[in-house]
Amino acid sequence: MLVRWIVLTTLCVLMSSTTFATTPSASAGAAVQPASPASPHLVVGNQACVKCHAAEIEVWRATPHAKTFDELHRRPEAKQIAAKLGLTSIKNEGRCVACHYTQQTDSATNHTHVIAGVSCESCHGPAKNWIDFHQDYGGEGITRLTETEAHRKERIANSIHAGMRNPENVYLVAQSCLRCHTAADEQLVNVGGHSVGSLDFEFVSWSQGLVRHNFVRTDGKTNDVSSPERLRVMFVAGMIAELEAGLRATAVATEKATYGITAAKRTARAAARLKSVAAKVNVPVLDEILSEFASVKLKLNNSDELTRAADRIARLGFAFADQANPVELAPMDAFIPAANRWK
Repeated sequence: MLVRWIVLTTLCVLMSSTTFATTPSASAGAAVQPASPASPHLVVGNQACVKCHAAEIEVWRATPHAKTFDELHRRPEAKQIAAKLGLTSIKNEGRCVACHYTQQTDSATNHTHVIAGVSCESCHGPAKNWIDFHQDYGGEGITRLTETEAHRKERIANSIHAGMRNPENVYLVAQSCLRCHTAADEQLVNVGGHSVGSLDFEFVSWSQGLVRHNFVRTDGKTNDVSSPERLRVMFVAGMIAELEAGLRATAVATEKATYGITAAKRTARAAARLKSVAAKVNVPVLDEILSEFASVKLKLNNSDELTRAADRIARLGFAFADQANPVELAPMDAFIPAANRWK
């Protein structure tokens, strides 16, 4: 057991479970997959995105996500962590690259190398398998602006099914964020001294400020602010994704030390926040997610049980974002971070 109060918190979360309709849509297959580093063999690179997403690329270039390519390996604290772990190259070691860089494999030489910091495919998934779906608007001469709504829905569903983390389902994006903002590497923390993740992470405030790039919703030139309705869904989806990520992080804990204790506390805290939301809105899937969490124990060496729970919560989180009625989430408006708190 990690900490006594964590178990008590887990037991207190027991709630009645109401079945939620989770019949998979054409895109629901992606929901069962946890977010993972982009496979270098499937990465096409930013140059494949810039033709249609030049404005988004410009926003990205000004973010820490992009700047890490030139800066991270020069930072004293990064060098110290690498030294403690016996790593010789920050840009070539898997545990560093997994979150801080994008790799690509050259098909001619089969050589894999870093091509960028945290870039398009780090968050939206390696594009090789979905880029053709993503850029097909329905035939020759048809553009994004003239595409039919029916084709758009089919295109997005096909893209997601092929592995794209399309923001049409905000849970997929939240998963991508929490993959790295929740460190799931015990040795990295306990031996290397790396942080346990961004303990103050909150999906709305961390995604709607400096890194926001919502140009496709308007004229391609205006960085649109998300509507209150969308922010409601994002706010709750972020909590679900943090609970999922916390379970996955706790699942790899094997010793009672900084990593395991912090990961478990963070997971319990995410569940408590979600319980508070569930008490304010009538959304049965939240009860089902909390019931799933209450069925497992946050303890050391409990990988299989915790991972299975995380997988089930991921499916429910995807379904929540896919089917949520923003009107039912209106009570959340008083709690969603205002624009002056966006990072």
